[in-house]
Amino acid sequence: MKFPILKSPLVLFAIAFLFSCQKEQEEVQTPPNVIIILADDLGYGDIGAFNPESKIPTPYIDQLAAEGMLFTDAHTPSAVCTPTRYGLLTGRYNWRSKLKSGVLTGKSPALIPDDRSTIASVLKKQGYNTAFIGKWHLGWNWGMKDGAEDKGEGWDPQDFDHIDFAKSITHNPNDLGFDYAYGHSGSLDMAPYVYVENGYSTSVPDTVTVNTGKYSWWRKGPTSNDFDHDQVTPHFFSKAQDFIREQSKSENPYFLYLALPSPHTPILPTEEWQGKSGLVPFGDFMMMIDDYVGNLMETLEQSGQAENTLVIFTSDNGGSPAAGLNVMEEMGHRSNYIFRGHKADIYEGGHRVPFIVRWPVRIQGGSKRDVTINLTDVMATVADLSGYSLEDNEGEDSFSMVELLDANQKVESFREASVYHSINGSFAIRKDDWKLIMAKGSGGWSSPKPNTEEEEGLPDVQLYNLADDIQETTNVYESHPEIVEELKNLLIKYIQEGRSTPGTPQKNDEISVPWTQLWFINE
Repeated sequence: MKFPILKSPLVLFAIAFLFSCQKEQEEVQTPPNVIIILADDLGYGDIGAFNPESKIPTPYIDQLAAEGMLFTDAHTPSAVCTPTRYGLLTGRYNWRSKLKSGVLTGKSPALIPDDRSTIASVLKKQGYNTAFIGKWHLGWNWGMKDGAEDKGEGWDPQDFDHIDFAKSITHNPNDLGFDYAYGHSGSLDMAPYVYVENGYSTSVPDTVTVNTGKYSWWRKGPTSNDFDHDQVTPHFFSKAQDFIREQSKSENPYFLYLALPSPHTPILPTEEWQGKSGLVPFGDFMMMIDDYVGNLMETLEQSGQAENTLVIFTSDNGGSPAAGLNVMEEMGHRSNYIFRGHKADIYEGGHRVPFIVRWPVRIQGGSKRDVTINLTDVMATVADLSGYSLEDNEGEDSFSMVELLDANQKVESFREASVYHSINGSFAIRKDDWKLIMAKGSGGWSSPKPNTEEEEGLPDVQLYNLADDIQETTNVYESHPEIVEELKNLLIKYIQEGRSTPGTPQKNDEISVPWTQLWFINE
């Protein structure tokens, strides 16, 4: 941009300067737009800003980090998809919900009750225009054919005969605070393959598709004629850009939750990106995603609202073995960086993720925070910025990160402890440098796997000091029994009180149902 040469007297210059300062102050006080970009199965080491030895070029995401704040110790509440998405949107640990382990399918009923507050419903109360675009994976209630019985999760996953795709879908994102909702029900490898817009399928499935490729696979299932797996990620970015352009005409702030289905399987880089990384297709897919992030940010800049838009980029869990982690490691790329384990595991590789926040009017570019945060903290943060105070039954595990966004403010720690969960429901709790795992092994897919001979003879708990042993190689539970007891009791307190934030105790959902991983409470 070219600026005109100033020819005014000095006094006018001073007035103009003061006016610009006042304008900047007003911008800071105006609630920001909020964009959350949630990648799927993207590991800590897949972004150059977090992994100097990464073999995958990610210049646009790196630029986000250079222009914003990078968090080196950010974690998901769970090491898999559905639970993390629940925790992000509700500010509540996933294991407090009805889902105690695993993930939902593409036809699962809604997990979040309509009366549960979400980021979207809170911001909507504050006058925001709200939108969800992408992968939902939190269940919704498909319309049923007349006379069909809902047999729930006992149905054959490939049996979709009971669904009437022409009927309205209830308990969908619109019922949880989103003014606009466009996406698909589960992961991109989970049928049905149907776009849903504001509670209705955009097209009734008219064919069945399946893919059996090593990296490009998806399960057999009904597919609509407007649903092209290869184009889903580009399509969602395009829809997000359209939303940003549209919102530039509105006087209200907006919230956009862009939940990518990628780089989760099926790994489908478009033709122009195939072979670009020199790695497996996952590397090409990551380069494509990075480029689309760049396009999205360019659209945001062109909208004229970039300065007062808070953009968060993160992932729902660590990198997945389905991406070819071992092959890439042999080629010099470590998706989960130096951390032990991967997606599904209770180890750091399962739940430590990249986390970037960009907000030009408030955040100093190139800044960094090393304090421990959790994706559940996003809800309290944006609520705080919008001027909303969470009630006792809202965001029970969410702490506001607002003070952390000021790089000049010294903050040693802002949450007492953080709880993590693996795919089989195993717990871990982290306080300062200490991490206590209430399981013998990974609780997931890496060794030692749950309920195998690998676990035989191992102690019931694992204790690691991450300052000394970031790779979780040496279990020091025997030499620090007082730490084990302290963290175990704190975890029990968090579970029994239904919250980890200050406030009135709350109830967990279906706490009376036996949880196989709560053995430590009944000792």
